[in-house]
Amino acid sequence: MWKIALAFIAFAALAMFILMKSGGDIDMSGEKHGVDAHEPTAPAASGAAPAASH
Repeated sequence: MWKIALAFIAFAALAMFILMKSGGDIDMSGEKHGVDAHEPTAPAASGAAPAASH
């Protein structure tokens, strides 16, 4: 049983190392909720009409 736990920890460490070295945007802080959860895609142009909702 301890071998399975050791293999899991080794695999997780290797996966995290590869993902961080690949330049991916990894956020280990958990789920985000609220206004600052989403980054703005583009600033709104002044004088632009609001998007129509369906």
